[in-house]
Formats: sequence, structure tokens, C-alpha cells
Amino acid sequence: MSTQTALNLSAIGQIAHVVSNIDTATAFYKDTLGVPFLFSAPPKLAFFDLGGVRLMLGEPESAAENGRIGNNSVLYFKVNDIHSTYETLAARGVAVDDKPHIIARLGTVDLWMAFFRDPDHNLIGIMSEVPVSG
Repeated sequence: MSTQTALNLSAIGQIAHVVSNIDTATAFYKDTLGVPFLFSAPPKLAFFDLGGVRLMLGEPESAAENGRIGNNSVLYFKVNDIHSTYETLAARGVAVDDKPHIIARLGTVDLWMAFFRDPDHNLIGIMSEVPVSG
């Protein structure tokens, strides 16, 4: 008879993102995006706080990881005002893919998103649930 322990995967603790140059990526996430920097660690890692979830940026450890640069999962940042956040990013010279637009109408709120790229061309989204005026 086997005993199985129930899984409780309820929260993300850390997200890893592969970058080509840790110094360039650190400056972009810290200075351009304003993501709170936590610490760096050898060999070439940088850690940030995404509202209690750690973002780890790191250069490829192997040739196989080189193919992941620019092909990471999409990071979605929640923002209060998607339009002003978009304007701020554009003014800072961030490579913008998509202007703010409605993705879904969810009854009492509309889900808005816009997309941009980091220096390695990784796709990043900003999202906001905007109350429907009525």
C-alpha cells in the first residue's frame, strides 16, 4: 500500500529569467522599471522583489540555456494605472510592442494589458483591472 502526500502548490516563491548580460538586465529592471533590487550572488545572478515573489535574473549556465534568452515565459506586472505606466515606460525608451487595450470585459471590471520588451527581447506585460463606469 502506498501513501501519498497531498500537494499544496499555492504560491510562487521565485521566477528565474535568463538574460544575456546581468549588468544590463539589472540596470533595466532596477532603474528603468523600478523593480526593488534585493541582492546579487555569484556567479552572475541578481534578485528582485515582485511583491513577495523573487525574480532571479541570471546569465546562461550552459550552451543549452542560450536558446532561452528572449524566449522566457512572459512576466505580467499588475499596475494601478495602465495608461500612465505605459506612458512612463515609453518615455524611458522601453521597446513597446502593444499599447494598452482591453483583453476581456469581466462584468464589473475590464482587463487591460500592454506589452513591451526587456533588453534581451523578453516579452513583459503590464495589466490592470479597470472598474467599469456606469
